[in-house]
Amino acid sequence: MTQVREYTVDIITAKSNHKPQGSESLDWGIISFLSLVHILAITAFFFTTWNAFFAFLALYVVSGMGITFGFHRLFTHRSFKVPKWIEYIAALAGTFALQGSVLKWVAHHRMHHAFSDHDKDPHNSTRGFWYSHIFWTCYNDPSRDDPKVLKKFARDIAADPVLLFMSSDAFLIGSQVVLGSLLWIFGGFEVMMWGVWVRLAALYHATWFVNSAAHLWGYRTYDVNDSATNNWWVGLLTFGEGWHNNHHAYSDVAPAGHRWWEVDTTWMLIKTLSFFGLATHIKLPPPINAKAKSDKDWDKQKLVVNS
Repeated sequence: MTQVREYTVDIITAKSNHKPQGSESLDWGIISFLSLVHILAITAFFFTTWNAFFAFLALYVVSGMGITFGFHRLFTHRSFKVPKWIEYIAALAGTFALQGSVLKWVAHHRMHHAFSDHDKDPHNSTRGFWYSHIFWTCYNDPSRDDPKVLKKFARDIAADPVLLFMSSDAFLIGSQVVLGSLLWIFGGFEVMMWGVWVRLAALYHATWFVNSAAHLWGYRTYDVNDSATNNWWVGLLTFGEGWHNNHHAYSDVAPAGHRWWEVDTTWMLIKTLSFFGLATHIKLPPPINAKAKSDKDWDKQKLVVNS
């Protein structure tokens, strides 16, 4: 049986490079927006009600599942199939997380798997905790952000006219404005502050922890050729995405938790849909004592890059 061993990277000695490299340049629009999100999220704690807190929880689950179920396991890895109407609901839910359009998110994540822990990895963990956690978002890099590059890595998304429309800046921003307006109208200022700003800040950091903490702390079930680890608390915050070593070993399977105690609520949702016949062609991992094909995704992405 594959040995489970502790794996920790020394943060002090790890390379830390937050400065622009190559074609990177600081994106002051993103920097200003992220600063605003955090300022308003902190301000929201002065306007706290139970209704606001419950709105935060509900929308955290909806938009978080939109990322994990929709943007990640469905659109990026195609680890299962659902009817188109569920695809579009998942895309809308993920759009509410405001982590970029579905096209951009999918393209960046496929780049991450193709070039994990190397220069072309959008959130390369070898550049240090803070770069892989947040600073990578603060740079504009044509090598990863050019529309032609994005469509090259996410051709299936670009080929769907509905998903392509939902990937527009107008839809991305407009959907958040509509959501915030509805929360304010029907719930009040406090509900809007918690349902939008606190939720966005919390979900940003939860997602970013997959890129940072889940490449630093945890255990490794599989000897993959990057630093991905299984981290239980990241798994709880991200509906199962913290079982990152498992995911990098078998990225195109639906469950991220490969042991019974590796809680994976996204997988629970997929299984529930499967019970009702709404999720099909579900890809599963081999027995846990099998050798992981750690470069499987690299081979897949080379087809994208070289085509």
